[in-house]
Amino acid sequence: MTRAFVIVMDSVGCGGAPDAHKFFNNKTVPDTGANTLAHIAQACAEGRAEDGRSGPLSVPNLDALGLGAAIRLASGDQTPGMTASPTGLWGAAEEVSPGKDTPTGHWEIAGVPLPWDWGYFPDTVPAFPEDVTTAICKAAGVDGILGDKHASGTVVLDELGAEHIRTGRPIVYTSVDSVIQIAAHEEHFGLDRLYAVCEAIAPMVHDMRIGRVIARPFLGSEAKGFTRTTNRRDFAMTPPEPTLCDWVTDAGGKVHAIGKIGDIFAHRGISNVRKGADADLMEYLVASFDGAQDGDLVFANFVEFDTKYGHRRDIAGYARALEWFDSQVPRVLGKMRAGDLVLFTADHGNDPSWVGTDHTRERVPVVAAGLGAREVGQVGFSDIGASVAAHLGLNARGAGRSFL
Repeated sequence: MTRAFVIVMDSVGCGGAPDAHKFFNNKTVPDTGANTLAHIAQACAEGRAEDGRSGPLSVPNLDALGLGAAIRLASGDQTPGMTASPTGLWGAAEEVSPGKDTPTGHWEIAGVPLPWDWGYFPDTVPAFPEDVTTAICKAAGVDGILGDKHASGTVVLDELGAEHIRTGRPIVYTSVDSVIQIAAHEEHFGLDRLYAVCEAIAPMVHDMRIGRVIARPFLGSEAKGFTRTTNRRDFAMTPPEPTLCDWVTDAGGKVHAIGKIGDIFAHRGISNVRKGADADLMEYLVASFDGAQDGDLVFANFVEFDTKYGHRRDIAGYARALEWFDSQVPRVLGKMRAGDLVLFTADHGNDPSWVGTDHTRERVPVVAAGLGAREVGQVGFSDIGASVAAHLGLNARGAGRSFL
């Protein structure tokens, strides 16, 4: 009997996507040449990532599994500090879906490529149609919204947080992703009220092929500044077909969701959820090895690479996060038992050395422990789900083919 642990390092791409020229940052600069991992490693080796850390990028545990080899396979780029001979399963995965966002990447990893193009809100002021704004106001019981534009989630709090507290109007904004985000103060506006507003408008925006309504609660004051909390909740569209999560639960197993996995799959096929900051999620992941049973899937997403460092184009911060994560890998692998598969991958790129603030279209690494040293080469995102299904003895394979 076997168990599977799929750990998504959100935005930790490795370059080389052959269709990167079709995806853009700043609307005009194609993602051709973007490489999250390689460019961070190169910046560290050149002394350009010395804030809170120093020297070449140090991720020996992931590198031993095959991370450096996966980057070189995906893109041919140099990986200073990552030169180990792989002792685990390793390769790189390529996406076929027309998106470079979290739901698209996770759904395809779970066997369901995106069958449509997402809808997006224009980069105008106002950004939202009148009927969407009216629906938000009705659900919130207010006479207007703040923002109504493309914005950075942290910058918009500094800009509008105080006015939000004075007026009671929620801050509503979007980005180049297929999202509408609603920010509100947990104490002045109310956390449950914020969730209720997002839930109320979700069907309307999902009909527009907008992938997610994201509740962005925050705390603080004008004097001390405002900070987003870990109580984010995504109200996502339901995947169009059964995913790996459904295959597991239909076969009698459980899917233990860590991080925002439950939200990404609209809680379909999800048995239980643990959420929090990445440091908390690591504790939940380690503990999951004691609770997961034969036939179960532990599906984890570590989001702070993306939200704290990728979008903010913070190379040193991203490097610190990678080094912290790598330092925890021995704790994870040390909990494995015979028959376990522990697979690390990503859902898209977010090169902190790139222009703009958007995700970057990249291949992603696939490195795993539990099956010995083997190269699987260039595979598809859906092949990950098919391989996990094969490992668990499931009949369903979705769009992929197992590389096991």
